[in-house]
This record gives sequence, C-alpha cells and structure tokens, in this order.
Amino acid sequence: MMNAARFVLLLSLLASPVAARAALPEAEPGTVGLDAERLARIDQAVERAIKRKEVPGAVVLVGRRGKVAYVKAYGQRTVEPTATAMTRDTIFDMASLTKPVATATSVMRLVEQGKIKLGDSIVTYLPEFDNHDKKAITVEHLLRHRTGLIADNPIADYADGSEKAWERIAALKPNSPPNERFLYSDVNYLVLGRLVERVSGKPLDQFARETIFEPLGMTDSRFAPLVEGTKPNPAIDLERCAPTEKEAGNWVHGVVHDPRARALGGVAGHAGLFSTADDVAIYAQMLLDGGKGPDGKAILAPETVQAMLDPGNTPPRQRRGLGWDIETPFSHPRGRGFGQGSFGHTGFTGTSIWIDPATQTFVIILTSRLQLGSKANTAPIRSEVATLASAAILDRPKDAKPSETHLHPVDCGIDVLVKSKFERLRGKRVGLVTNHTGKTKDGVPTIDVLANAPEVKLVALFSPEHGIRGLVDAEVGDSKDEKTGLPILSLYGKSRKPSKENLAGIDILVYDIQDVGVRFYTYISTLGLVLEAAKENGIPIVVLDRPNPIGGVEVSGPVRDDGFEAFIAHHAIPVRHGMTVGELARLFNTERKIGADLQVIACEGWQRKDLFDWTGLTWTNPSPNMRSLNEALIYPGVGLLEATNLATGRGTDTPFERLGAPWIDAREFSAALNGRGLPGVRFVPNNFTPKERQYAGKECGGVQIFITSRDQFDPLALGIELAVVLRELYPERWEHDGFLKFIADRATYDALLKGENGQAIRTLWDAELAQFRTIREQYLLYK
Repeated sequence: MMNAARFVLLLSLLASPVAARAALPEAEPGTVGLDAERLARIDQAVERAIKRKEVPGAVVLVGRRGKVAYVKAYGQRTVEPTATAMTRDTIFDMASLTKPVATATSVMRLVEQGKIKLGDSIVTYLPEFDNHDKKAITVEHLLRHRTGLIADNPIADYADGSEKAWERIAALKPNSPPNERFLYSDVNYLVLGRLVERVSGKPLDQFARETIFEPLGMTDSRFAPLVEGTKPNPAIDLERCAPTEKEAGNWVHGVVHDPRARALGGVAGHAGLFSTADDVAIYAQMLLDGGKGPDGKAILAPETVQAMLDPGNTPPRQRRGLGWDIETPFSHPRGRGFGQGSFGHTGFTGTSIWIDPATQTFVIILTSRLQLGSKANTAPIRSEVATLASAAILDRPKDAKPSETHLHPVDCGIDVLVKSKFERLRGKRVGLVTNHTGKTKDGVPTIDVLANAPEVKLVALFSPEHGIRGLVDAEVGDSKDEKTGLPILSLYGKSRKPSKENLAGIDILVYDIQDVGVRFYTYISTLGLVLEAAKENGIPIVVLDRPNPIGGVEVSGPVRDDGFEAFIAHHAIPVRHGMTVGELARLFNTERKIGADLQVIACEGWQRKDLFDWTGLTWTNPSPNMRSLNEALIYPGVGLLEATNLATGRGTDTPFERLGAPWIDAREFSAALNGRGLPGVRFVPNNFTPKERQYAGKECGGVQIFITSRDQFDPLALGIELAVVLRELYPERWEHDGFLKFIADRATYDALLKGENGQAIRTLWDAELAQFRTIREQYLLYK
C-alpha cells in the first residue's frame, strides 16, 4: 500500500502545472558537481538586469549531467497593461532559436534518411533557385550562413502573399560567392525551412513536431500559425505566453514577433517556434546524450550530433556548426569559462542557450525583451549568467580548455579608487564631472560612492552633453541632484567650461565618464576644457579611467586639420584614436601645454585589443542614441554624415545602423555599397521612417548596416565609401557641405569632390596617422 506521505507527494505533483509536463529530473547542485553558493549569485545578476530595465523578467535554467541543478523565474512576464509575474512554465517566442532547434535538426533528420545531402546544391531540391549563380550554394552553406545571401529581404516582398514572397526570395541575388564569408542571415533558414517542406512533403511545423518535439516529450514546443487574422493557434495556452507584439494598442500573446514569419503564417525556418525552459532543456540534454531522448530512443545518431557541432574549416571568428554558433561575434552567451568545444544560439526576443559537452553543462536564459522596446539589452545578462554557471563547476575536466573568447574582467578607475580607500581624495572637497555612465562595476553611481565615502566631501556635480542622466538631446541647464541635494552645473549650456565661480570651494576635481572612442563624441572635449579650468584655478584633477569600448589598438581616419577646432574636434587626433579618456587626458595635458596637476587612476584588467563585450562590464547607453556596442563600432563612419541631409537612424530603434533619405533608392544604394567589397560589413536594402530630425515622419530609402567580422571591419572605410557612393549616385541630391565639418580634413573633402575612390582617399591619411601613433605611444597606459 502507498503510505500517506507518498500519497500527499503524488497529489502535489498532479496539482503542479509544471510537474504535469515533461521535464528533466532535478538535483541538488552539489550532487552534479556544482557549487550552490556560486549558482545563487545568478539571482543578484538577474535582479540587477531587471532593475536596470534591460529585461522585464527571465527564466534561467542550468543543467548538468542530465539533471536540472538550478531553475528560477524572475520579474515579470508582462509589464502592461497589467504586470504579471514570470513563471517557470512561461511559453516564449524562441525567435532565432528556431533555426537550430527546429530547422537544422529537421534537415539533419532528412540527411539521416538519405533524402538530403549536405554537399548538394539547393537547386537540386528547389529548382526555382536556379538563377544568379545560386547553383553553387549547397545545403551546408545554408546551415553555416556562408551563402552570400543577404541577411533579410525587404518586408515589402511579403505584401502580396506567401507564394509571391517565395518567388521574390528565390530570385534574390547573392552579394558574394558562397563560402567566401560568414553572414548571419534569416534568408538562409527561410530557404532551409522551405527545403524541409519540399523534401519531406509536410509543413515544417508538422515535420518538426512529429520527428523532434513529440518523440522527446517537448509538449510545450510548437509553432503557432495565425488563423482568422491575428488570432493565435488555440493549442497555445495564452495564460502562459509572454507577449510578442502590440496590435491596435493591445499586446498579443502566442503570435510570432518576427514580421516575415508572421507574413508566412507563423511557420518559417528562421523564426516561429514557441517553447519553455524545461522543453529546451530536454532538447539540450538530447544533444549531450548523443542524440538520445529521455526514454533512450535515438532522435539523431551520435555521428549526426557530432556533425552539427563541427565547425569544419570555417575561419576564426566565423566558426559555425550545422545550425549552431561556435565562435562568432554572436557568441556572448558563452560567457567566460566554457571551452572552445561549446556551442549555442540566441534569439532576438531575448532567448539563448549555451551547451558545453566537455563539462556536460548547459545554460538556458529565456526573456521577453519586446515590451521594453529599444531599452532592452539582453547581451550582458546572457554573458554574466553563463560566466557564473561556469564558475560554479567544481570538477571541471583537465582537458576542458577555456575558450579563446573568454572575458577579461575589468575594474574601472572608480573601482580602483574604492580599493585604495579613496586615498587621493581624503580630506578634500570634491567637484565631480560625471553622468549616468560613471558607476562601479557593480552598478553603483560614482555620485553615490563619493557622497558616502569616508573623509570625502562631495560639494558639486558637473554634467556634460546629454545631462547628468544622459537623456537630453539638447542644451542642458543647471539643476540640482534629487538624491544628494548637490548643485549640478551644466557644461553643455551657457558655458562649456567650469568658471572660477563654479570652482569656488572645490579642492580637487574628479572626471568619470564613459567615452566611445571617437573624436567628435563631445565628452572628450569636455575633458579637455575641464583640464584647462583645473590649471587656471590651481585645482588638481583626477581622471577615473574606463576602457575604450571599440578597442585600443585600431587608429584610423584623418587627423584634424588646424583651423577646424570645435567642440566636436577639440584636438588634432584621428576620428578613431584608440585611446582611453585617461590616456587622452595625459595627451591633452602635455600636447596642448595645459600643465594641470593631473592623476589618472588606470583600469585594472583591460587589454588594448578588448572591445567592451570582453570586459565583463555592463553596457550603459552613453547617450540617448548610442544604444549598443554594435552602434558604437559603426558610429565613427556613419557619424561623419550626420551634418548632411541624411537620416542616420536617429528616431528609430537602431541609430547609426541605418542610413537613408527620401530620395534614395534602397536597392540601388545597397547594391552599389555591397559592390565595393568592403571587408567585414554588408548592406541590406531598408525603408524606414524616423521619428525625429529633418525627415521625421517621412519614409526614407536606404540601408541597414551589418558587421559580419569585427576583425576585418573598418568604420572609417565604411564612412568614406558611403560618401563616395552618395556622391556618385546622387550628386544633385546629397548636400555634402556638412561632411567637412565632421571629417575636419580639407584634403579628404577635396578628394571626395574630385571623384577619387575610397582607397585613394584613405591613403591620404597614412603619413599623419604614422606621426600620430608616434605621439600617442608616449601617453598609453595599457601596453
């Protein structure tokens, strides 16, 4: 007979909505070789991300050795119209996780059945693609994103129904030969989804359900095709679905967010899958078990699984398996610690998974960033959670080598100052030049740190362009800090330099602002003027250093000519200078013969080659339109065109990643730019309507810019080629006078007007860049 305790336990399991569904068994962390205390740090990391409004909530699941060792739901599933708590069984729009989990796995099932060969041309299965030399594209090229096809075809291609859309997709012309380079592309997986349907004779959602999800017991995993307009599939439990899209002022649930997948009825090879953390865990464990499901039955052969995870001969930083990311610029969910043999994928909506066969560990993070709009930023929490999970492994195999893409954790100048117990500031009345980017690595504002520091008297605050909170895109007035009651004196209003009156009663100045590494970003102009004010008033100045987010190695663009000094061109340095604010302070102080009593408190742990996403620091938008590292990387080039009659993405959700005007033909412009063969970047035709500036409310034709290889990408080459193509295609429409204001180099501008090509223009900079590098070397703090 069943005893009472077991009967009560059985009743509780039957009553639990999660327990009633298939899930991996759970275990205490210690029983699978994980440190429970270290895993618990994930709580703080996720709560910080929610507090920073990077995500509204999340479900995090860490599995090891076939069991779930850590799982927790945080924050909110819905934010509006009413807040709803996140639950473990929340159903998420998986976005691009559809690619490996549903589409690539379906393709490999058909490969095992002998119905598809990886080396076959796509024309073998889809003869309508036999145009524009696409016969050379193989199934493997599609799986590894090496086809040369664009990232996304225009949404307008879908306006006349799915069949017409497929005609337009089949007619797409590759931008480069197959296997030449990696370009992450939704089009590749749209085609693969079509391939599965053509070869199997079944819709993709049906084939994936019958051959993957049902055999594995993934009961909450399904596509959700639209029926009756915008009503979702009735099989989806709306109560558990995170919202995906706003329709007629209301958030809808269970409807795919991706517009191309929606146009195709909710089922597509690149997006459309819905699932839960527990279901994704079952799938991850299947891969770790060599293709076997929970019941021991094979979904894939071990050799097939290994083939999916093999990057083949793909180059460094372009390493992709058959559906899976191995080592590319998209690999931030790896975190620090998981080895080179690990793999994973991300989804736009806020989903990610990373799996490490060497340690038999996987990390799943599911969020729904969509209700937060452009404020959302899932990259930091993905990396941080994976790093914490990896750090919790107690018995890592000796041959599990760390990844070449691991983080180099950085302590910024403020963190080093705290560790010194404020030695330089003790007994001083301090004036602080800062904004919202001045914070410790744990996110505590420098204002609060100094206001509460023992034996330090914070007496005044000074704010740069965009204000103390970084939200103003106009002149900034003086104000008062609500928390500390301190006066905030604007350095981007009536005056841009602290006056003698401003500095009265201040013993020492402190500067702590995150720069973006570009000459015309005005925070470094404020730095130069503050140095002058410090010298003129006999006040020492301490600069708390921060990493250059776009790296400290590359130097490019012309050095500013004499006669062009302005607030966007404070000193004669190149557009991309490759220096930190501390190093620039040293250079300004000597080369401009200021002679201030300057001390730079350097970062600890930063390496010159490291971009921001290798530092372990949390990204904070330095200004309202600088919302990601990707935008910071593009900005030195696109920013050159800001003063001309172009929309540069301001007033859209991707500033600087788009560029256009009402008088530009998107296809013509993108074709001309792609024809230049710039390494590391591709251009996709794009029509967009900005909400601000000269073309507010007007549709602009143009391009969306995608970095395909950071190692090869040169933003100044991008900026010059944009100018050259605009000058060639639209000589009567493009008003180029403003270009001179930002390039600040007469020889470059004259060469552009004479019709010189981009390469010839860039060679004009060689001598002056060599001279600048020699000068720069004296002031570098990080060798």
